[in-house]
Amino acid sequence: MRYLVKVSYNGRQFHGFQSQKKERTVQDEIEKALKRMHKVFIRIHPAGRTDAGVHALEQYFHFDSHIELAGEKWKYAMNSGLPDDILVKSVTQIEEDYHVRYHSHGKAYRYKIYQGEDRNPFMDGLKLHYPYPLDEYRMKEVMRKFTGTHDFTSFSSAKSAIEDKVRHIYQFDLIKTTDGYDFLIIGSGFLYNMVRILVAYVLEVGQGRWNGENTEAIIQAKDRKLVPKTAPAEGLYLECVFLTRAALSDRLEEIENKDEKH
Repeated sequence: MRYLVKVSYNGRQFHGFQSQKKERTVQDEIEKALKRMHKVFIRIHPAGRTDAGVHALEQYFHFDSHIELAGEKWKYAMNSGLPDDILVKSVTQIEEDYHVRYHSHGKAYRYKIYQGEDRNPFMDGLKLHYPYPLDEYRMKEVMRKFTGTHDFTSFSSAKSAIEDKVRHIYQFDLIKTTDGYDFLIIGSGFLYNMVRILVAYVLEVGQGRWNGENTEAIIQAKDRKLVPKTAPAEGLYLECVFLTRAALSDRLEEIENKDEKH
């Protein structure tokens, strides 16, 4: 039987999602919990991977098991064996040919910053402290240039082994919060460090250190050296994985309706 699991985690104490031999990872903690239940190793398959220090409000993975349990019982059993910085939110039995990575239709990421002169120790690892003044209009203007289909070579890590760097961005929004800003980006998929590089670039434009008018030329150049900065991992959250095209459409429609009201 194949089960689909919705999970959230605080990434501060993890060296990313993917299993590693000498570092603590989300995948290893979950697989250890499943091994205790099954008495044999069980491999999980995630919708995607998050880097060291990155959080997830909603992540999915699936696994195969010979144990037949109702979703709530799976949820209870798994949470009983997991550390406090991981929470299983739901477990559902699915078709055995379903693969969450290949059958999902996009993701939403949120990057959180707070401003002010003083760093807040209670935000450590949860939001980026950015004390510099920002021009909201300039940031919104440059963010619009990233929507649509582009080759994001200039805005992805040089370490990325993926050759096809074309991705589609449905939405890239700046949201004013009580203490700073959230950057919400929804796309068909994302390259290694892509969201953090985009946020770093937009912040540089907002601070006046970069001229946003050169953005199209930088995209077309396909040269990572043109955008050297990467925002820290601590402010980044995987907010949502769209399991169906309808779920993606509903989210985009919801955002559009909010924009029209404002």
